Amino acid sequence: MRNHFISLIKLLKSMFTSAPRYAPADCASRIRTGEAFLVDVREPGEWADGVAHSAQLLSFSDLTGARAQWKPFLADANGREILLYCASGARSGIAARLLVAEGVRAANTGGLGDWLDAGWPVAKPSRSKSKAK
Repeated sequence: MRNHFISLIKLLKSMFTSAPRYAPADCASRIRTGEAFLVDVREPGEWADGVAHSAQLLSFSDLTGARAQWKPFLADANGREILLYCASGARSGIAARLLVAEGVRAANTGGLGDWLDAGWPVAKPSRSKSKAK
């Protein structure tokens, strides 16, 4: 019960926090050089049709829940910027605000379609993509 209460407080706090919103084209070089991580916050069933190339696969539900994957990812990210996307930009916006409220350098980059429109390649997901490098 206590963990759910803390999660609710974090979500409420994030509603009053702003996070940057970047166009995918403005992020590409930072991802390629390793200055930032690209993270797909869609749910696992949504990843089957493809994900943005080099994206880490860390679901929104894990971010707002147990953080089984998010906790080690954030620890290994070493302060690098986290660039988030989802299907439309809504969940990634909430996730970015939540992380910024916690002191993480994070930004919303919209939806997968925005990355496709910017010419970013799509790849089939693999298990190794769910961890920070």
